[in-house]
Amino acid sequence: MKIDAALAAPALVEIPAVATAIEAAGYDGALTFEGPHDPFFPLLLAAEHTERIDLMTAVAIAFARNPMTLAQVAYDLQLASRGRFVLGLGSQIRPHIEQRFSMPWSQPAARMRELVLAVRAIWACWHERVPLDFHGEFYRHTLMTPMFDPGPNSFGLPRVFLAGVGPRMVEVAGEVGDGFLVHPFTTERYLREAILPGLAAGAARSGRALAEVEIGFPVLVATGATEADRVAAEDLVRAQLGFYGSTPAYRPVLDLHGWGDLQPELRRLTKEGRWAEIAAAVPAEVVEAFAVTGPPDSIGPQVLARCGDVVQRIGLTARGAAAEDPDLWPTVLASFRSP
Repeated sequence: MKIDAALAAPALVEIPAVATAIEAAGYDGALTFEGPHDPFFPLLLAAEHTERIDLMTAVAIAFARNPMTLAQVAYDLQLASRGRFVLGLGSQIRPHIEQRFSMPWSQPAARMRELVLAVRAIWACWHERVPLDFHGEFYRHTLMTPMFDPGPNSFGLPRVFLAGVGPRMVEVAGEVGDGFLVHPFTTERYLREAILPGLAAGAARSGRALAEVEIGFPVLVATGATEADRVAAEDLVRAQLGFYGSTPAYRPVLDLHGWGDLQPELRRLTKEGRWAEIAAAVPAEVVEAFAVTGPPDSIGPQVLARCGDVVQRIGLTARGAAAEDPDLWPTVLASFRSP
């Protein structure tokens, strides 16, 4: 089991220290996210200041970019990290792609499949000296002159992980991805009953077994050094679950548990801008199903009991005072390694 930590800081200048601390603490990887800041820049800095850990976008928004830009930045980060970069991609939802990024949206699962194949075709041109001749429904890449060709990558090609919730995107990940990043808005039951069968079906289409697809599970953690810190952290996790749960595309996860009616209520609150009320609308049983809560030394055993038999990577995401407490996380990490 590999344990990954979030690579985050208020400013880029702080990233080297954070990355160094993550590696020194014994984590196996560092994850960046598409949020207020670009997900790629921190990994370049981390590559310069670490030697061992995997460096992964979890995720970069695929449809905010095109295959050529993704292929190039991933190729360069693979070089800079000496073979440790993982390109994690997600689709986001239609309003963000069209209204935030001003990019086209259609058939997300089919588009994601083609985007990954296009990226691999570009890499094959550079690394294997294959002529660039990719023709798809959404993307077309046919021109590569020597001036823009970086040549073979001495550290090989990056791995590509895809994220998803819906069945079609999950199957695409199983078919064309090296790995799958489970969305944080996922329960153990949804993982086992919906995601694993979809990944297996997709993998079978490419002649692979499910075991050949590495699965990473980002776990929402509500912990803290004191009971008050843990309660505060749980409130923040509750708010995050409320935000995720308001998204119509994520309703199937709630439906599986019989909580589907919660989704339109949460959406109504977000539409009305009543953000302070969202956390209160999320029942305790929902928090219990989606998040791991408790003292620091209880986190590892809880996570492993839920999914340790089916996932290969765990990403830890915390909120509140725990996220800023450097003395707390060695205990959390040790709880995964204890017999």
